[in-house]
Amino acid sequence: MDNILELKNIDKIYGVNTKNPYQALSNINLIFKKNSFNSIIGQSGSGKSTLLNIIGTLDSPTKGEVIFNNQDISKYTKDELAIFRNKSIGFIFQFHYLLPEFSAIENVLMPYKISNSKVNQDIINRAHELLEIVGLEKYKNQLANNLSGGQQQRVAIARSLINSPNIVLADEPTGNLDSDSTEAVYNLLREINKNNNTSFIIITHDRKIAEKTDRIIELKDGEVYTDIEK
Repeated sequence: MDNILELKNIDKIYGVNTKNPYQALSNINLIFKKNSFNSIIGQSGSGKSTLLNIIGTLDSPTKGEVIFNNQDISKYTKDELAIFRNKSIGFIFQFHYLLPEFSAIENVLMPYKISNSKVNQDIINRAHELLEIVGLEKYKNQLANNLSGGQQQRVAIARSLINSPNIVLADEPTGNLDSDSTEAVYNLLREINKNNNTSFIIITHDRKIAEKTDRIIELKDGEVYTDIEK
């Protein structure tokens, strides 16, 4: 299996030029394979969200290299990173961040609209297909505020896939859901991973969810504490 992502000697230090710098990550070396289903766990303050932000190009490392598909994106400009992020990475957050004044399908189309001036029929069909995959096709015209929490998170999942990203990063994607919705969302992510060959990295505090993934990376004090692949 080919690699999709490699992190080489990643350090992240906040407040480098202050009297009290804080090292959030120290010498992180990880390789993620294409089409893999991974989780990152750790206590609050362990560095897992910082790591996800660096993987997602929302933050940059103080030291080290981030390599996607054999390209070192650490040297990209902000504009280059924005283009890369929009086309290559899908995001699912604990808070779905849907736009309440827009319908489900309009929310799904939003990442595409950001990078393209015109929405064609092919991409509209793609949005319909994704809403069908997440079980919400009949709610496509409902405003986001009229959907349940679980439904809104499924719209967010469809939105993360609209640009056919190579990898999806999910930060506590079930953190605000009840146990039944949590199970449904996890099963949906797994199904997408298998059927669409999409790589997933899931940040979670829920060890039960992590244990269902193919690989569990545990961070402690900004370092990789354990790395278990099944």
